[in-house]
Amino acid sequence: MPVIHPVILCGGSGTRLWPLSRKSYPKQFTKLLGEKTLFQATAERFSGPTFEDPLVITASDFRFMVTEQLAEININASEVLIEPEARNTAPAILATALWLEQCNPDALMLVCPADHLIHEQDKFREAVLAGVPAANEGQLITFGIQPTHAETGYGYLEIADRISKCSTAIQPLKNFVEKPDAETAEQMLHAETFLWNSGIFLFSVRAILKAFEDHAPALIDPIKKAVNAATRDIGFLRLEQKNWAAAQDISIDYAIMEKADNLSVVQYNGGWSDVGGWDAVWRETKAGEAGLSQSPNVTTIECQNSLLRSEDPNMAVVGIGLENIIAVAMPDAVLVADMSRAQDVKHAVSLLKQNSVKQAETFPKDHRPWGWFESLVFGERFQVKRIVVHPGAALSLQSHNHRAEHWIVVAGTAEVTLGEDVNLVTENQSVYIPLGTTHRLRNPGKIPLVLIEVQTGSYLGEDDITRYDDIYARK
Repeated sequence: MPVIHPVILCGGSGTRLWPLSRKSYPKQFTKLLGEKTLFQATAERFSGPTFEDPLVITASDFRFMVTEQLAEININASEVLIEPEARNTAPAILATALWLEQCNPDALMLVCPADHLIHEQDKFREAVLAGVPAANEGQLITFGIQPTHAETGYGYLEIADRISKCSTAIQPLKNFVEKPDAETAEQMLHAETFLWNSGIFLFSVRAILKAFEDHAPALIDPIKKAVNAATRDIGFLRLEQKNWAAAQDISIDYAIMEKADNLSVVQYNGGWSDVGGWDAVWRETKAGEAGLSQSPNVTTIECQNSLLRSEDPNMAVVGIGLENIIAVAMPDAVLVADMSRAQDVKHAVSLLKQNSVKQAETFPKDHRPWGWFESLVFGERFQVKRIVVHPGAALSLQSHNHRAEHWIVVAGTAEVTLGEDVNLVTENQSVYIPLGTTHRLRNPGKIPLVLIEVQTGSYLGEDDITRYDDIYARK
């Protein structure tokens, strides 16, 4: 049985699913559909005897989210590569291929985005295995999804023959097609010679490196130097920044796939979505004759074909007489849009960024290696936060130049370093940290530590931190 190395691309920002997905906490890490995140579902999908531990490439800000979420499902990454900055999929795939080449140049690598939804896991694994013989012979395999509707948000793959009833049919690729307009998408749906481009690929390390030599040679030198000069950062491998930045920002489709002549398509007829907008979420979750998708905190009266979600258990959402509407409520932002304009959400995010609206990119919960915090109240010269620290985790040893802090423990036990003193602070107890005092917070227990922090001072920004020691090696 072949052994395949899953390569999970985990650096997207997911702006079309704003306000739930944001730059600081993108959709792959959210529980958008079910009890597991899209990233966790992807890692589980490609685990088992046929697959090695996944190789993940992600951004520095997401590295601890990756390891934390993998640990929750008892999967270990073979390696986590850190991109110094986003350079699109071609440099990311080349970097992972060069890393795998060091141990096995004939290895097969299955490249998959971290944020796709695939319903029939076993059926898709069968499609992957169907592509193995061709991949071993040097073919670059892409997976095409049988369309269920005229979709304008996906690219397409044109195949020479009509779509097969067999879910693992394999045939040569005739042409790549960019995202079409509505009329063209309708024509391609009825032609039955077009598949959705899933953005999932299977090939050998040797074959994809040869493809880069033939079609994108300018990428090889800077990426190879970035991989060879990579440095170990705790449990991560951080690619060298200067050479990485010199590489062209380009997708694998433009760099390789649209130029190569050794491409084959494995057809998959099961349920799949790249969850690329709220309309896609609606299609996956709508129920009943009215075609409604709603979360538990939503009440509807005479609504149809709409998606209504409250992402805060304390926020009730009511819809009356709505049709073809998307409404998503967060503690700090609300989206209301016509269903037909779902793909325009990313333009709204761009506009928010232009106007320096912090909700454009910043999530209400600020996730850190040790846990997370959220701001409950913010006023002039004061701020109130809720802080949750994972068992065994610790904040850095730090001080502040412009603020004092008051911690009140509401659940668990805190080990507090204050100057030279170390004390345990239990539920209903509190401690005061004067301005400029060196301090640290650690959770020595086996349950999450929850505390309320009251900050007072002339400046309350997160950059008012001087770190003296940090178990997560943050600067």
